[in-house]
Amino acid sequence: MTVMESRLTEMGYTLPVPPEPIGNYLSAARSGNIMWMAGVGSRRGDGSRISGKLGADLTVEQGYEAAQWCALNLLARMKEELGDLDRVTRILKVVGMVNSSPDFGEQAKVVDGASDLFVELFGERGRHSRSAPGMAVLPRDTAVIVDCVIEFADP
Repeated sequence: MTVMESRLTEMGYTLPVPPEPIGNYLSAARSGNIMWMAGVGSRRGDGSRISGKLGADLTVEQGYEAAQWCALNLLARMKEELGDLDRVTRILKVVGMVNSSPDFGEQAKVVDGASDLFVELFGERGRHSRSAPGMAVLPRDTAVIVDCVIEFADP
């Protein structure tokens, strides 16, 4: 088990099976030592999804959990692409899209679920720039979709 995977275990998390793309796109695209990770939804480790609109069907706390699952799914994809999470040198950018009712305005608090997990896992290397827009609808009524851009080290 690698350092980052041991750290995840200590934090109480287990990586899920990496999600497959649901359309015609790559899970990740690389250029040099930068990798753009395709967005992943709020799918739990058992395959069930956190679905619904924040502010109507779901609370901020449920949205925060949904964003955590997005981060875990992204980490699973990173491991699949890189072979080892220890190769991640920096989380550069996070975009968290929140399925929101028209009057919901706490998107930033929801996406903190992903951001907090990355910072807790990677420390300063996990601090990133971020966007957290509210969306009228997301595929399959998923609660949150998160994508990110990372920097990684050569093996």
